Amino acid sequence: MGVRLQELSYAAKDPAGLARFWAGLLEFTFEDDAVLAPADDRAFRLRFVASDLPKLGPNQMHFDVTSKSPEDQQRQVDRTLELGGQHLDIGQSDDEPHVVMADPEGNEFCVIEPTNNFLANTAAIGALSSDGSQAVGYFWSKALDWPLVWDQDDETAIQAPYGGTKIAWGGSPVSPKLGVNRLQLTLVAEGDRQVEVDRLVALGATQGEGDTLFDPDGNEFVVLAG
Repeated sequence: MGVRLQELSYAAKDPAGLARFWAGLLEFTFEDDAVLAPADDRAFRLRFVASDLPKLGPNQMHFDVTSKSPEDQQRQVDRTLELGGQHLDIGQSDDEPHVVMADPEGNEFCVIEPTNNFLANTAAIGALSSDGSQAVGYFWSKALDWPLVWDQDDETAIQAPYGGTKIAWGGSPVSPKLGVNRLQLTLVAEGDRQVEVDRLVALGATQGEGDTLFDPDGNEFVVLAG
């Protein structure tokens, strides 16, 4: 039966405030004060969870936000600043076509240039870009039954058969894991949960406490019963 990607949980000091920021930027709708739904089913929900997790370094995942034109890219940047975000210097060169930003709690994301063909015809979040190995890209392709849409020079990316947001991994070298990840995927088992957990473990995951598992790179994710 498999598992489906239901949402991304996002640790936040102010869940409702961070939800307002991302709703304003992505034009997602509120399911409640801290849960956002995308405009269509080609993307996943965002759940902002109250947490005191310290931010010890760059997040393992970040959003690549798409734009439709140079003017729209600038509008996204301006909107980020209006909503309480900021520009972020991570050592990028001045001629990079994308713009590196941070949300009000310092979480990194990029506003991507409209000419980026890799993210063409995706979604408001064009990609969930991740720090991770080639092996973990293969794991998630099999776990979600999403085809690999990129597999080159140790970099991988997957995308649902119906399109939408891609999930990408940058390959080696993979940065050391710094504590618990602030962004985590939540899956729902479409059949018997334990059968699905066993399948994921056979693919290379390890079990943690409660509903939590770890992918082959040690990143936490959650599997819920359907």
